Amino acid sequence: MGRVVAIVEDEPLIRANYVEALNRFGYDARGYGSRREAMQAFDSRLPELVIIDIGLGDEPEGGFELCRALRARSATLPLIFLTARDSDFDVISGLRLGADDYLSKDTSLHQLAARMAALFRRLESLGAPSMAEHLVSHGPLKLDLARLQAQWQGQEIPLTVTEFWMVHTLARVPGHVKSRDQLMRDAELVVDDATITSHIKRIRKKFLASDPGFNAIDTVHGAGYRWS
Repeated sequence: MGRVVAIVEDEPLIRANYVEALNRFGYDARGYGSRREAMQAFDSRLPELVIIDIGLGDEPEGGFELCRALRARSATLPLIFLTARDSDFDVISGLRLGADDYLSKDTSLHQLAARMAALFRRLESLGAPSMAEHLVSHGPLKLDLARLQAQWQGQEIPLTVTEFWMVHTLARVPGHVKSRDQLMRDAELVVDDATITSHIKRIRKKFLASDPGFNAIDTVHGAGYRWS
C-alpha cells in the first residue's frame, strides 16, 4: 500500500479523476468533497500529504480555511494547493497560510506527481540524516533534522517542510549567498522569484514572532539571500 494522500476537491468528476490517477502512481489516494468532510476524516488520523482546492462547494475560501486548520495541527504535513485560481494574491495567500506548493489545474499529472515525490523525498532526507548532519547549530539557531524542528534562542519555530529546507540550505554555510535558483534547486521547487520571496518573508515573520530583533537572513539585492 502506498502513501496515504488526500484530495479535497468539490467537483466529483475531477476528484475521481485525480484519485484514480494518483492510485495508478502508487499512492493510496482518498477524495473528499468539502472542508467539513475532510476534517471529519482527518480527526482520527492525518494523511501523509493533502492536495487542496481553494473553492469548496459553498465555501469560496474553504481551501484556505482547511490549510490553516491543518497547519495548526502539523507544521510538517505536506500541503499542496491545486486550483484554477492562480492570481498572485491567491498564490501568496496560500503560501502565507503555510502551503508547501501551489499549482494550477493546468499542471500535468506527471508534474503534480513529481512535486509530491519531491516533498516526500525531502521529508525522508531530513528525517534520516547522517549522524554528522543530525544537528545543525549556528549561534542561537538549532536545526534537528530527525524531528524537522527548528529552534531560535531555545524557542521552537514552527516551520513547514519547505521553510525548514530553505533555512537548512541557508544556515548550512553561513555567509554564503544562495541565489533564488539555488534555493529552488535545493528545495526542489519549480516556482517564480515572487514565490521564493513569499517563503522568505514567511520564514522571517516566524523568527520575528519569537525574537523581534531577528536579522539573520540578509537579502543580497540582485544575488539572493544569505544566513548572516
